[in-house]
Amino acid sequence: MTSAPLGLQGAYLLGERAGHDELRSHLLDVAVNLLETDGPESLTMRRIAAEAGCTTTVIYTMFGNREGLAEALYLEGFERFRRFLESVPQRRDPLEHLFALGPAYREACLAEPGYYSLMFERAIPGFEPSERARTLARAALNILDRVIADCISAGYLAPTQPRKVADALWAAAQGAISLERAGHLRDDRTYEAVTTAVIGCYRVRKK
Repeated sequence: MTSAPLGLQGAYLLGERAGHDELRSHLLDVAVNLLETDGPESLTMRRIAAEAGCTTTVIYTMFGNREGLAEALYLEGFERFRRFLESVPQRRDPLEHLFALGPAYREACLAEPGYYSLMFERAIPGFEPSERARTLARAALNILDRVIADCISAGYLAPTQPRKVADALWAAAQGAISLERAGHLRDDRTYEAVTTAVIGCYRVRKK
């Protein structure tokens, strides 16, 4: 079944939406770069507008206020993580896929230092994401729940709630990454050790 032609108005609206999304993405990129290079004090509507080449009215219209901008950055960071993890090639064996997601998660964290600092290190003093934002942020990691559920179904992991395993794995990964970012770890060996150990805690022991 072919879709109906967009028509002139539909094509215009589609183009308008694409332009809106592109501008929004550009503003978030500008804001997160300022946060990373110049700190949270640089996140003023006037500074962002100057760097982005637009008016402050555009930013207020799009995000509401500084709190709205911070929450948009928070959600954008988790969305980027979701896309990164979803791009990991699917394996036939779910346990192999789970082990492949570990290095990918670390790579995503280290590749987005500005977003990482906002998401996990309270880079913007006073910012508290809403409950809705926290729920959406955790949903961005649902791929872990799905792959872990597949591992349980395949008999690799002991029967339990997939999210219980995913959260333990997430906590171990975050601890190692935070230490690495702070300069206490020089490579990924500790990260690999702790994430592998968590998975090992739930492995089914073959008799």
